[in-house]
Amino acid sequence: MKRKLNFEMIPDGCWYSNLRTILTKTQWDYIRLKRKQDANGKCMICGRKTNRLEGHEVWSYDEEKGIQKLEDVISVCHDCHSVIHIGRTALMGDIERAEKHYLKVNGVTTSEYHEDLKKANEIHQRRNKVSEWKLDLSYLKKFAEE
Repeated sequence: MKRKLNFEMIPDGCWYSNLRTILTKTQWDYIRLKRKQDANGKCMICGRKTNRLEGHEVWSYDEEKGIQKLEDVISVCHDCHSVIHIGRTALMGDIERAEKHYLKVNGVTTSEYHEDLKKANEIHQRRNKVSEWKLDLSYLKKFAEE
């Protein structure tokens, strides 16, 4: 089931396919700050008002064609970003805070949280079987037209 706030486990082969490594700092800052302005000081997932919004890239994965496609760049609060990248958050030792935030934003039980996390891990394992991913960055055209 798709939730308001979801886990996004990046396939291992795509870890360094992100805008911060592909674009110049100036290009990334332009996109990130434009989307931050669009968010009007609120997390685009949970709606919490904060001065510290982080740029998050939303990707889709076509496993049959091996395409990693950039769908959007959104501005999110630190807590939502920690949930989205739950694997990294676990490594950093802040899993309890992320779990509480997931429960609150989605209005789910702890058992539903664990079931959702299990499904996200299964998707991650399946996507890791794709030997090579091609990037589709067509989303960025909209910024070139501005």
